[in-house]
Amino acid sequence: QMFEEIYARHNIHGLVCGMIAPEASGWFREEIRSIEDLRGKKMRFFGLGAQVLEKLGVSTQLLASGDIFPALELGTIDATEFSMPAIDLDLGFHQAAKHYYFPGWHQQSTFFELMINKQAWEALNDTQRAQIETVCGDSVREGLAEGEYIQFAALQSLREKGVQIHRWPPEILTALSNAWDEVAAEQSAADPDFKRVWESLQAFRANYKEWRALGYLD
Repeated sequence: QMFEEIYARHNIHGLVCGMIAPEASGWFREEIRSIEDLRGKKMRFFGLGAQVLEKLGVSTQLLASGDIFPALELGTIDATEFSMPAIDLDLGFHQAAKHYYFPGWHQQSTFFELMINKQAWEALNDTQRAQIETVCGDSVREGLAEGEYIQFAALQSLREKGVQIHRWPPEILTALSNAWDEVAAEQSAADPDFKRVWESLQAFRANYKEWRALGYLD
């Protein structure tokens, strides 16, 4: 409802029309053992995640996808994030950096939006709207299923190419979480829509926690 409301203000009808698996946290030329190791690093990152890393002393910059590999290879940047293993493998980041970190704390899923002019959407008949919604729904389901299936082969291939796969230690994940809380508070103070969406997400997580604990094995 909030998604539709916010877009409607801009004369847009929005639909979620695709979704893929979690991203990796990033590729690093050197192993990162502590927050101190992160400080001063130059990393390709963007958006709210970049604001989080800046609070931990990382110097972030936004590079176009075609510029990332040369920058990493030449040492212009020390690290980069881009996507999930199956995509990162195809882009060859393993040739320039051998330390691959998880989880992708900044992007646990990616959804793609189809944005349609509101008047154009309203001019469609019910059948046409249903067709578009059905295609988008199928795209989301296929993306989720395929995204989960193709990652382990990519991870195996990366290991064979000499990549060391790491999971962030608890102290770094805690520092990232604390920095995110600061960013979320700043964004909430500056943007009422952000505040409303963030509070709704937090409420959902709190409610879902019980079902997750009851319904799923550890």
